[in-house]
Parts: sequence; structure tokens; C-alpha cells
Amino acid sequence: MTVFGFHASHEQIHPRALLDAVVHAERAGFDAAMSSDHFSPWSARQGHSGFAWSWLGAALQATGLPFGVVNAPGQRYHPAVIAQAIGTLAAMYPGRFWAALGTGEASNEHITGDGWPRKDVRTARLRECVDVIRALLAGEEVSHDGLVRVDRARLWTRPEEPPALIGAAVSVPTARWCAEWADGLITVNAPVEHLRRMIDAYRDAGGRGPLHLQVHLSWAPDQAEAEAVAYDQWRSNVFAPPVCWDLDTAELFDAVSADVPLERVTRVVNVSADLGRHVGWLKEYLTLGFDQIALHHVGQQQRAFLDTFGAEVLPKLRTR
Repeated sequence: MTVFGFHASHEQIHPRALLDAVVHAERAGFDAAMSSDHFSPWSARQGHSGFAWSWLGAALQATGLPFGVVNAPGQRYHPAVIAQAIGTLAAMYPGRFWAALGTGEASNEHITGDGWPRKDVRTARLRECVDVIRALLAGEEVSHDGLVRVDRARLWTRPEEPPALIGAAVSVPTARWCAEWADGLITVNAPVEHLRRMIDAYRDAGGRGPLHLQVHLSWAPDQAEAEAVAYDQWRSNVFAPPVCWDLDTAELFDAVSADVPLERVTRVVNVSADLGRHVGWLKEYLTLGFDQIALHHVGQQQRAFLDTFGAEVLPKLRTR
């Protein structure tokens, strides 16, 4: 049975309100949750970007839900520090935490003052970080000299079972590459044929573990309102790589998205006031074999979405 989760978007919602939302998500019938991990929002209109790792401890304590987070080690975060963060949460909440690892975006990583590497360098750097994190979670003392440097690091507090390290991908080649090291795959909603090619590439290359999907959606009782919410909050998020990787401030995202038409937003966000359409979209994703689907209502007000989807959408998906 597919697990349906709530995506906690730190870029859009104050962390206190986001904590309230995830507590409400559990009450409304959601099975799990996942969190973004950004330093900067994608737009000044979004207006927030709380520290995910502080929030995750509070959210795990406040609910009984399993949680994941999407993280980019290597520049803003040293991999030994991320290993410690992962290890501590997994030790405190056994079996309830996983981390997805990706190469990141300049909008978050530029804050270190270091240059933003080419994609091939970022990929190689992530692979080194994965090896460092796995070794530390396994109890090894790690020293490493490469694109990241580590000197005699050791985790003194570790979980009995290391949590899953999931590969984050949006392209077929990256999905295939993740099969080399990941305990599962996570991606975002896209045309079904593209998602199928990604899954096939991952599995054909020997990829193991669960398949996760994050679904961006906008729902409101009125179609015009659903469209307005999506356009206001997510039109800066329509750009494919490398644009979304390489722009480095919310102000730049706002500038380049100033004239984006609504129809472009609806290519990346499932926008409808019709709950039946949302059920139909989600059933299509279910046919691809995703083990966990995290729903991200791109609006800043979450309660009506949580109540409505918990009562009227999730039950229809669980009786398939």
C-alpha cells in the first residue's frame, strides 16, 4: 500500500505554522511527512526559509509520523555534520527518518562565498559525501582528501540501524547514476512517461529500495483561486535545469519569472478545484509503483487542503 505524506515547504511557511500543519496532517489522515532544506526561498513572495534540522526534531517529537528530508551536502553543509544530524535523529526516532541527497542549487549554496561548481563536479562531490556519510553512520573513523576534506571524524552517537539514504533525481541519467549508491529514489511530478523512464533507468541499473514522489499541487474550492495561489507562489519554480540550479537569489527568480504565463505553471503544478482530477492524477502516479507520495499544496495556507484531501482524496486512493 502506497504511503501518502505531507510535504513541509520551509520556503513558504513560518516554522511554527509549519509545525502546526504537520501535526494537523497526521490528524487528518496523512501517513508520513517530508521536508525541504533551503537557505533561501524561490521567491520573495514565499518569504520564509527556516532551518530544517531544528524543525525536524520538533516535528518528530510532536507527531508519530515517519519523516524524510532532501539535503545537499558538500558546500553549505559538511558531510560529517550531515552524518551527525542524520545519525542523531535516527537514534532518537528509530525507523522514522530517512534522508535524500542531491547536488543542490546555487540559491542555497552560494552563501558560503565559494564558487558554484560545474554539474559534473557537483555530482562527483556528492558521491564523495555519500561515501563519507555512509562510513560515519557505520561507525568508522573517516579521513578523506578530495572535493571534500574530512579529518579523523567519528560519530559517537549512532542509530542501531543506519537510515536510508535516498537519491534525488529529476532526469533519467541522474536516476541511473543514483542506482550506484542509493537506498531508493525520489523525484517530483512530471509527465507519466518521463517518470516511467526514470524508474526504469533506476531499476535497470540495479537500483534498490523504495520509490518516492513529491507532487506539487494547488487546490481551492474555486478554480480561479486555485490558479491564483499556484501563480503567486510557484511561478518562480517553473524553470528546468540548469536555470533552477544556477540562479542564486530569490530576487533573480522573481525577475526571470515576472512574465511567466499561467499555463506554464500548470505544467509543473497540478492545479484544479475538482478533487476528482486530483484523484485521477494521483492514480496515474500509483500505477507507476511509487511507494510513497508526498503531497505539496503550493499555497501558504494548509489547513483546508489537509482536511479536504484527508477526508475526500486519500480514502479514494487507498481503496484502489
